Amino acid sequence: MSKEVITVDIVSDVACPWCYVGKRRFEAALEKWEGTPVEVNWHPYQLDPTMSKEGIGRDEYLTNKFGSTDNMTEMTDRLTEAGKGVGINFDFSEKWTAFNTLHLHQLLHVAGEEGFKAELKERFLKAYFEDLTPLNDSEVLYSILSDFGWDSAKVDQIVNDESIGKSVQAEIAHYQKLGVSGVPFFIINNKYGISGAQPIEAFLEALTSVDAMPAIAEGESCEPGGGCC
Repeated sequence: MSKEVITVDIVSDVACPWCYVGKRRFEAALEKWEGTPVEVNWHPYQLDPTMSKEGIGRDEYLTNKFGSTDNMTEMTDRLTEAGKGVGINFDFSEKWTAFNTLHLHQLLHVAGEEGFKAELKERFLKAYFEDLTPLNDSEVLYSILSDFGWDSAKVDQIVNDESIGKSVQAEIAHYQKLGVSGVPFFIINNKYGISGAQPIEAFLEALTSVDAMPAIAEGESCEPGGGCC
């Protein structure tokens, strides 16, 4: 049956490297897609909501995740290689830090209301994984958001608004109740799920045969407390 539009809801976290790879692969698939128009909606997720906003250094975080330097290197090497395939230059050097991303999701929430969530998401991901820009620093956020017409007062208001934070957390809880336990997760037409940063061809196949695709397709993903950055 023909459709006026295919909806794709993407659940992801700024702190998830596979979400960055998945975003780029899905966008590459859309560039090749010639079928029914696709409407993309971005949704929040937090791999570690207990993390402090101040964050922790690379070695401590990755050692906690992977248990050993060898395991850490294996994962970062795989991510680095996957990133190169879609124009991402991952930098997991000692300057890299991990921190709570709730405030970033709050900014993305309002950016969505104003029509530039995807663009801001890309900026945050690049800053986090390539430029190693401290997104837990207010001055850094002021600089980034000024490019979208926001002043520092607006950024502070959004970050400190508890109601926006609760809205973000409620949205995360909604997708967790639907069974999303790892990201990125793609939901097509509110019915079919694709888990992980699938190859470009897999996304194209899914878009081509939405009605016949499996309920879940497995790919590389990050899970809370699991072996991922």
